[in-house]
This record gives sequence, C-alpha cells and structure tokens, in this order.
Amino acid sequence: MGDTRLSFGTVLLLQTGTGLSVNAFLLLFYARVIFTSHRLSSSDLIQAQLPLANIVILLTGAVPQTLSFWELRIFLDDVLCKLTMYLYRVARGLAMCTVCLLSVFQAITISPSTSRWARIKAKLPKCILSVCVISWILNLLINVGVPVGTRGPTNITFHATYDLKYCSVAPVHTAIMLVTTVLYSALDLSFVGLMSLASGYMVFVLQRHHWRVRHLHGPGRSPRAMPEVQAAKRVVALATLYVLLYGRQSVMLSILLNVKGYSLSVLNSHQVWSFTFSVFSPFLMICSDQRVRSFWKRESAISNLDPS
Repeated sequence: MGDTRLSFGTVLLLQTGTGLSVNAFLLLFYARVIFTSHRLSSSDLIQAQLPLANIVILLTGAVPQTLSFWELRIFLDDVLCKLTMYLYRVARGLAMCTVCLLSVFQAITISPSTSRWARIKAKLPKCILSVCVISWILNLLINVGVPVGTRGPTNITFHATYDLKYCSVAPVHTAIMLVTTVLYSALDLSFVGLMSLASGYMVFVLQRHHWRVRHLHGPGRSPRAMPEVQAAKRVVALATLYVLLYGRQSVMLSILLNVKGYSLSVLNSHQVWSFTFSVFSPFLMICSDQRVRSFWKRESAISNLDPS
C-alpha cells in the first residue's frame, strides 16, 4: 500500500468511526426524546431522520470504501451490492429531504405571525409525521432503478463506467442514462433550491430580529436568543454545509465521469469528501442544541459520581 493510499485510508477510517459514533449518540438522544419527553418539539421527528440517514450512508458507503482502501477482502456478491447501493442512494436522498424539510419547517416557524402564517403554523405540527413518511416512500420509489446496473466485484462480464472496487456501475443505454440523469438532477436541484430559498429567508428574518433586539436592549447588551432563533441558526448552518458540499460533489462527479486520465488522488479525495456531511452535520446539531448539551453534561456528571 502506497503512502498516498495509506493517508486516504487513515482519513476515511477516522471519518467512519467518528461519524458512526456521533450519529448513533444523536439518534439515541432523539429517540429518547420522542418516546419519553413530555416537551416534544415538532421538529424532533424530522431531526431524528438525519442521524439515521447518516448512519446508513456511512454503513453502506464509507465502511466498504474504508475496507477497499485498506485492501481488505469484501464479501459482496451481485445481490448484496445491489442492496448496498440501493440503501446508500435512499439514505442520501433522505438526508437531502430532511435538511430541506428542516429548512422549510423552521422558516415557517420564525415567519411573522400574520393571519395567513398563523393558520399554516397551527396546521404544521400535525403534518410532520405524514411528511416524514412521504419522504421515505419518495426515496424508496425513485431509487428502484439503482440496482439494475449495479454488479459485484467478482462480475467481470461487463465494462464498468464507475468502479468502486467493492461494487461497479454497469453502462446502460444512452437514452435511459440521459433521462435518469436529468430526472435525478432536477429532483436534487429542486430540493437544494428549496432549502437555499428557505435558508435565505431565515437569514433575512434573523438579521431583522437582531437589529430589533439590538435597538430595544442597546448595543452593549446581548440578550439570550429564543429557542426558535437558535434552531433557525442551526438549520441555516446545516443547509449551508449541505449546499456547499453538494456543489463540490456535483462538480467532482462530473469531472470523474467525463474527463479521461484523471489522477487517482482525485478519485480518492472525492470518495473521502463524499461522507463529510454525514460526519460533520451531527456536530453542528449537538453544538447548537441546548438539550443535547444538557443531556451530555448530566450523563457525564452521573458517570463521574458512579463509584464503580
């Protein structure tokens, strides 16, 4: 194993271990809140989807990639490769839907309390569960074609257009590939555009709120932000991180598929960057959610008091 490959393998290993650990903690926290808390936030169910999607992305994408970087044997046949790629695409789409839903939900939450917005805000909590179920169904259905062109590493009867070492993507008819690419791109851009608009609106509302609070309390005082404002800042940070990484990944994937003779380091760096959002997004949620920080401090204090 070369030094470059060893470096990429080490980074991916650290990414995978850290990402799985922090997403598992966040998922368990939100599961505990949903099933036991009497002060359940309307967005908790949506937020619980993100660490779940991140875990599936890391298990079906980062773990096989890590094993491949370290040149370990991966026991995946055609069926397991199809299932792995299908779950990865579903989880990737679910993560994007979740960030978009959080952006729209929080934008409506902090919107001015006019008569029109008041009616929408009153109905919004009742729609959360239905919207989450629809996001699952949507991603399960639109990715049903993913397993068709996926093959295992032992199947060498075709020329792969995109080799992941543990699985490969087979070429399809040009017309089918063009239609699929356009549909996937249109859907992705719709969600990314919607979360960008919602985030931009939240930035505008937060800026206006900041100036009002500063005018009322004076420039020398910094009153504690309301929970809605803190949640909006968290969602804006998540959406901004996703949009930036989505743009980078789209450009790099286009280069890998259309440019011949690219460096192997370009492919390796693209694979490492592909899981950045799944690793760093839970840290944003933990650092900006007072409930998670309080829970962590309380559990740490109990552990320190435990004589065993």
